[in-house]
Amino acid sequence: MTGTDENILQEDTQAIINSLAHTKDVRIVVFGDYALDKYLYSDPENDEISAETGKNVFCIHKKKIMAGVGGTITNNLCALGAQVRCIGLIGDDGEGKELTDALTRAGADTSYFVRTNRMCTCTYQKVLRLQKDGTYTEYSRTDFRNFEEPSVELQDQMLEALKDSLEWADGVIITDQFYQRNMSAVTDYIRSHLNELAGTRKDKIFYVDSRAFANEYHHMIVKCNNIELFSLLNHADTSRGIKSADQVSASEEKELTEIITAGRKIQQSQDIELIVTCGSRGMVVFNPEPVIIPAFHVEGPIDIVGAGDASNAALVLGMVLGLSRRQAARLACCVSSITIQQLNTTGTASREKVIERLKNAAAPTKESRL
Repeated sequence: MTGTDENILQEDTQAIINSLAHTKDVRIVVFGDYALDKYLYSDPENDEISAETGKNVFCIHKKKIMAGVGGTITNNLCALGAQVRCIGLIGDDGEGKELTDALTRAGADTSYFVRTNRMCTCTYQKVLRLQKDGTYTEYSRTDFRNFEEPSVELQDQMLEALKDSLEWADGVIITDQFYQRNMSAVTDYIRSHLNELAGTRKDKIFYVDSRAFANEYHHMIVKCNNIELFSLLNHADTSRGIKSADQVSASEEKELTEIITAGRKIQQSQDIELIVTCGSRGMVVFNPEPVIIPAFHVEGPIDIVGAGDASNAALVLGMVLGLSRRQAARLACCVSSITIQQLNTTGTASREKVIERLKNAAAPTKESRL
């Protein structure tokens, strides 16, 4: 790293730290897909045999409830001090109450949720079994999902809640989680209206993280990971969206130069600003020219669940605070490096932890411009 690069790094670090003093003034809407993360803890010593079926019974002795997807973004924003308004579609069920209770405890406003008894609250239910060494191993999930398109009435209620919130908000984070088309809160109908809003409200930050439909957004900041980027370019069946990340082998991951070439193609085909996360390699910000932001080095075991959503929260928070795209991306890399060290949970990072890591972080690999 040259002296000039080191000076830029120090200046960026100080700018980020200074900006974090003002997070309480930031107001962000998190719009779209939400889910409940439910961790159920079981000890094999407590297993029973069902009198009715004769099959083994996992007896749950503890559960941990957390808000996921849009909820993870919300949790990270709240942990960093921002004001958050949640807009999504949830079921009028127990999981919906657990989800809103968790978000309320985090400090978010959940009064703009659209509730319905015609759909369930999306839930990732994870059973963890105690091992002999005292650790827990996660077994197959049991998910609560919807496989019918929400009514236009429900979708219009979500859009009206967003329109009512735009004067209050500094920015909007759209979370488009699921791979099946039109089977969640964010549908084709919703996307078309979001594109229209983003095109007419250039005074607001519109940012979307879409797993399967990133190439259908316009006039906004679009984020995807490097695997999703190539699926966007190559997928043929758009009725179900792209291949999910867990359907793509690690061998399909590309070099950064290939990511940049692919990113430019996506960027040129849409009126967007593109951000591509690349795991341990950091992220590439196209604004408009690509800049590589290195990841923070971490040691020991990690859990990457929720890392992308933590990055989403920090990126938009940084932009609203007036940081450059490079500085906002560095903040995002810092936040995600903290959350991935929190195991078996969707972690968050406080302002104090972020400032400490920024100050103590070793100088990353030289930032590259291609």
